[in-house]
Amino acid sequence: MRRAKSEGRFSRSFVVLVRSTTWRCGRLERLIVSYLRGRTWKLGKPQISVKEMLQNFKLKGKRKNDFLDAIRRLERRNIVRILTF
Repeated sequence: MRRAKSEGRFSRSFVVLVRSTTWRCGRLERLIVSYLRGRTWKLGKPQISVKEMLQNFKLKGKRKNDFLDAIRRLERRNIVRILTF
């Protein structure tokens, strides 16, 4: 079975926290921002791969799609930036 090109490309991308605000964000968006904030604060790494975040949150199926949609919503609100390589 082949994966969709957009999903494969999105899993190879990195997420960078631009703003540390969760105003008007849902529960999943707050979890993502707090995870990014903690990783940046503890390790000093400004970017984290989407694949690593999916493994950490242990998401599969519909929850994985909800997670990817939440990252896209955060990018639309200029809270995170998605870097694709």
